[in-house]
Amino acid sequence: MKNSLRYTLLAITILSTAIIGGRMYVLFQDDKLWGYLPLAFFLSAWASIVLLFWKKYTRHPKGLRWLGLSTLSGVLLAAGFPPSYFTPLMFIAWVPLLVVEHEISQQQESVGKWGLLGYAYYTFVLWNVLTTWWVGNTAFVAGIVAIWVNSILMWVPFLLFHHTKRVLPRLGYASFIVYWISFELLHLTWEFSWSWLTLGNAFARFPSWVQWYEYTGVFGGTLWILVANVLTFKILEKLKFQISPKRTLKEQRWPLVQVKLWVLVPFAVSLFMYFNQKDKGRDVEVVVVQPNFEPHYEKFDIPVQDQLRRFLRLSEEAVTDKTEYLVWPETSFNAGESGSLKENPIIKEVQFFLEKHPNLKLDAGVSAYKIFKPDEPHTRATREEETRNGPVFWEAYNAAIQLQSGADSIPFYIKSKLVPGPEITPYPQFFSWLKPLIDKLGGSIEGHGRQSYREAFASNSGRVAPVICYESIFGEYHTGYVKAGAEATFIMTNDGWWDNSAGHKQHLEFASLRAIETRRSIARSANTGISCFINQRGDILQPTKYGVEAAIRGTIKFNDKLTFYVKWGDLIGRIAVFTTAIFLLNTLSKGILKKAQA
Repeated sequence: MKNSLRYTLLAITILSTAIIGGRMYVLFQDDKLWGYLPLAFFLSAWASIVLLFWKKYTRHPKGLRWLGLSTLSGVLLAAGFPPSYFTPLMFIAWVPLLVVEHEISQQQESVGKWGLLGYAYYTFVLWNVLTTWWVGNTAFVAGIVAIWVNSILMWVPFLLFHHTKRVLPRLGYASFIVYWISFELLHLTWEFSWSWLTLGNAFARFPSWVQWYEYTGVFGGTLWILVANVLTFKILEKLKFQISPKRTLKEQRWPLVQVKLWVLVPFAVSLFMYFNQKDKGRDVEVVVVQPNFEPHYEKFDIPVQDQLRRFLRLSEEAVTDKTEYLVWPETSFNAGESGSLKENPIIKEVQFFLEKHPNLKLDAGVSAYKIFKPDEPHTRATREEETRNGPVFWEAYNAAIQLQSGADSIPFYIKSKLVPGPEITPYPQFFSWLKPLIDKLGGSIEGHGRQSYREAFASNSGRVAPVICYESIFGEYHTGYVKAGAEATFIMTNDGWWDNSAGHKQHLEFASLRAIETRRSIARSANTGISCFINQRGDILQPTKYGVEAAIRGTIKFNDKLTFYVKWGDLIGRIAVFTTAIFLLNTLSKGILKKAQA
């Protein structure tokens, strides 16, 4: 590309970024939503960065080819992810980037191992932007961090694979698979957790393809995708470097069969399981309410009594004498101090409603807090507030409760998988210097309180898992509710933060995977988004429309049988971590030995 053209394009992309950013600022000042503007902003900003570093990307004779292949991988990874219908693209999406890595490794002296950084990072940014741009609708800074920092984290296992392949060629592509699975497992467990793009989540739109998740969880899907990509790449590698076109069909017949078997056999097994899977357990009638309060500018500004009237009206319209459970969404109301829930006036009013329906149990997401007694130990989420009577120490909760007529106590569950940024500052001992910025953005350095164990709300109708929003994307974590006795899952969420984008659709479809893993029926209540029921094979039933108030009634099965995955969890992930440790030790020792011999 000539410099004049590059500078012209750079000027256009920078100007576009500024115009889009300005428009977003005006809408923000007018209390209006951004829609798809963050996607345009992030793409324009990334195009500007790429053009700024254009010479670095294209200084090698193959640089432009590598950039094109990296672009192709990023686009394919995004196109294969929900809510897209092009999921099969995931079986080849990594191949272009593997070609880039292979060609760079063949010309290591002229490129250097760090030359791979630019192309791999480019792929991961493109994938993150095209798939999770909607995070910017929640909090713009959080969107930037989620996309660009997560891309850096993705680059780490890919660079380790590149290094292992150079030092131990026979373990090269096996290391790619185990390093990536280990990275995904880490992303499920540490406080920077952003496991939205776990590869196994890609099949959420088609639950009939992955019924065997009841044995493997999502890491079975990740393994399925990665092995298919490696097998496909190995065929292309041989076509290009080892055999003549005249011998192609003969010599590649068996590798092609391997790829087909690897992809089609699990698919066929899953379809067989899907059509033979019957929901197990006893019938329970459940009503789910979607009040539809826009969270940015309505939910926390409309008077509480006005909101409660809508909740009760929608509930009364749908509840029957046979209804055993009523489900309200995340942060339906403020329950006040956790130690005095029964004195809360809203809870008293709801209890009056429940007295008219003595068989009914209400499971609702609430906001709450706890005030620490003088001699009570504090937690990392403890906040201090000065009052006329001295300092008060307290912590905030995103929680769930279960109310029923005549109950002696109110079960109280505290959300424990918190969203990095809005609900928790990861490792605050290292990031306390960010407190002024975090406070300005509406968060807190202390974050929310958590509880260390999962629990199930029990009643005379059974035991249910009170899953709150972000918690529904964590597979093994979700099995903790089932081990605590949950026979069904109630998901309480507020997906309107992302506007009407792919975000709320992805979040909904991921819940289908939890149903398969645990074989537990799901009732899902969204403040706005999509509320629904999900059966034990992952089918989404009676989905509501985005942006409308609704109440739906359905009958779900309460099941007490435990699946293999519930008993053993992310076994594939743990095996990958163990193998990763062995591979890295071998890579390190072999690398040291080679340097000593040089």
